Amino acid sequence: MLRTRLFALGAAKRAHALVARKGGAISGLGRSGATEMNEIAQIVVLTLAAGTPLVFAALGELVVEKAGVLNLGVEGMMLVGAIASFIVAAKSGSPWLGVFVGALAAALLSQIFAVIVLTLRANQVATGLALSLFGIGLSAFIGRPFMSVVIEGIKPLAVPGLSTMPLVGKLIFGHNPLVYLSVVLFVVVQVFLQRTRAGLVLRAVGESPQSAHAIGYPVIAIRYAAVLFGGACAGLAGAFLAVAYTPSWVEGMTAGRGWIALALVVFASWKPWRVMIGAYLFGSVTLAQFQAQAAGVAVPSQLLAMLPYVATIVVLALISRDATMIRLNAPASLGKPYHPE
Repeated sequence: MLRTRLFALGAAKRAHALVARKGGAISGLGRSGATEMNEIAQIVVLTLAAGTPLVFAALGELVVEKAGVLNLGVEGMMLVGAIASFIVAAKSGSPWLGVFVGALAAALLSQIFAVIVLTLRANQVATGLALSLFGIGLSAFIGRPFMSVVIEGIKPLAVPGLSTMPLVGKLIFGHNPLVYLSVVLFVVVQVFLQRTRAGLVLRAVGESPQSAHAIGYPVIAIRYAAVLFGGACAGLAGAFLAVAYTPSWVEGMTAGRGWIALALVVFASWKPWRVMIGAYLFGSVTLAQFQAQAAGVAVPSQLLAMLPYVATIVVLALISRDATMIRLNAPASLGKPYHPE
């Protein structure tokens, strides 16, 4: 827990330094309009970065749940992706290779879950929780020798003549490359689910696997592919934290983001565009927590660290009041085992 708090404090200091650079802490007095706009742009950039791991993880879980499978192991897969990416980046000197390996490691871990719940037909909730605990423990064990290792992470884009433009430069050309990748992933998932035949088949498998099987679709194979995709996305989320957001390894560095991603899918009522909005909303809450800590607000750090989770609980409580909305939007066969006879 102490290491996790130090990780959060380090992220807070970095966020605060970025927002307040070249002018000290934000005072709001005597600043030029250009400076104010640049600071606003920087806050937007930081908010998008804070929400990016949630975008990756939640979009992957959304596809999994659209196929009718409930995988609660997102937190564990994110941590495995984070430590795998960090180790490879540290050993090879290539953070991009680390990102690839992180996604691959989490995808392979997800297939253990898939075999247990799809082939052996075990309970999806219990198996997902076990997967999460396994990933948390495995990442802590493997990552112990790398606690003090420093690596060169993936840096934000620096396009000559564009990144330095007032306001627009930072808003469009000042993000980490993985932030752009998360936006591309959103577009791909949105188009896939709503505009393609394959997406229609995936949704049919989640709604009525019996009907999909009756007309010749391989339900189990489709669900395997969906779980694999969800695992890779969780790995990307963890890799972003380890080699881009704060290039370091700290035990439990995801800090519950995997659980927030699961709640985010429900909050978004299984719609990709709502996932994006929700991810950046939670990202802004996380950024507010870091900023308050870095600014020395006279509130215990433990209370500030609670903010994202309190927001998650409040949102879920509000959504749960509308049972009709959940029933109409959730895949009809979500969490229900199926095996063709």
